[in-house]
This record gives sequence, structure tokens and C-alpha cells, in this order.
Amino acid sequence: MSVIVKICGLSTPETLAAALAAGADMVGFVHFPKSPRHVPLAGAAALAGAVGGRARKVLLTVDAGDDLLVEAIAAFQPDILQLHGQEPPARVAALRAKFARPVMKAIGLAVAADLARIADYEAVADLLLFDAAPPNAASLPGGNGRAFDWALLRGRRFAKPWLIGGGLSPENVGQAIAATGAPGVDVSSGVESARGVKDIGKIASFVAAVRAAEKLGSLAESG
Repeated sequence: MSVIVKICGLSTPETLAAALAAGADMVGFVHFPKSPRHVPLAGAAALAGAVGGRARKVLLTVDAGDDLLVEAIAAFQPDILQLHGQEPPARVAALRAKFARPVMKAIGLAVAADLARIADYEAVADLLLFDAAPPNAASLPGGNGRAFDWALLRGRRFAKPWLIGGGLSPENVGQAIAATGAPGVDVSSGVESARGVKDIGKIASFVAAVRAAEKLGSLAESG
């Protein structure tokens, strides 16, 4: 099975088109005003509408209330809701039931003890995203360009589909896949030329690097 590639934090028609042309499986839109990748509701429909079914649309929010989610879902029409805050398992389950959409829950990892939380989210989420836990002074829960220790996930298997994120780039994504066996990868800051500014060339290079790593893995298995 192909490794799932998610390009997150897309905010312009040009970079969205680049992600789609490169063959991204998921395209992520951030609706969180503190983020440099924030997409206001006013521009959401046109941007999301340009996807045209060529990839799954992911709406990322952070500890959002129901009213905000109702508005954002109406504007973005996402295929998947990504919860990237401190939402507890009960909240994840409630939102999944309320909005009848698959939910991806981001879980920050830094040390082995963080793995204990995974089982509770596996029970209620449709997909899991393992990201680097933000530093204490960080204003954003993700998109900080930090990687976690990939060895934390080595040899582990999960009941739900999962992706890894945090500090990935065209240069290291192949190593990350080899180290974790991840069936999916998520990138944001690693394909930017400046904070919040996606780079078309880096997007293409990232997807190409994933496909190259995937091919190497297949050759290793067959050999």
C-alpha cells in the first residue's frame, strides 16, 4: 500500500495546485488565527472547492468550540476533521458523532510516557497523527519544525491508520519512514521557504522523496 502523503497548512491556490499536481493524498487547511497558515472563512470555499476530489480535504482546528466548527465545516466541506489541540477522548468521540465525519487526532510525542495516551484515542478517532510535542513556550501546538524521537514508534502497530509529522522535510522523510514504518506522513513547515509560506519546489521534492522511500522499502521486502 502506498504511503499516505499529507501536505498541511496550504493557504494559496498556487501551493494547493502544486500539492495536487505532486500527488498528495491529503491536503490540509488550518483554521486557527494564531497560526501563520490560518485560512479565514471568507477564503475557505474557493480554496477547498479547487481540490475537486483529487485529494482528501483535512480541516485542522485547535480546541475549537461547536459554533466555530459548524461555520468552518460549512465553509471548508472537509473530508476529515483534524483535532490538533488538547481535546480529550470524550470530546473527540462527541465531535465525530455530531458532525458525522472521520476524525484525525494529533498526539504530541516527546518521551516514552507519552505513548500511554494513544490507546484512549485509538478507541475514538479514525486516524492518528503522531507529532512532536511543542516546546513549553510555543504558541502553536504544531507546525514548529521539530521532530520527535522516531525510535519511540519503532516496531509498534496500531489499530487505526496513522501518520507521523513534526520536522519532516524532503531531506529526512525517507529516514523517518524507514525508522518508524509509518503508513503516512504529514508535512507543513518542512516545505516552506519562510514561516507560513509554502514552496512549490519543496512540495514536489517532498512527495518525490516519499515515493522513492516507498520504492526502496518494496525492493527491500522483495529481496
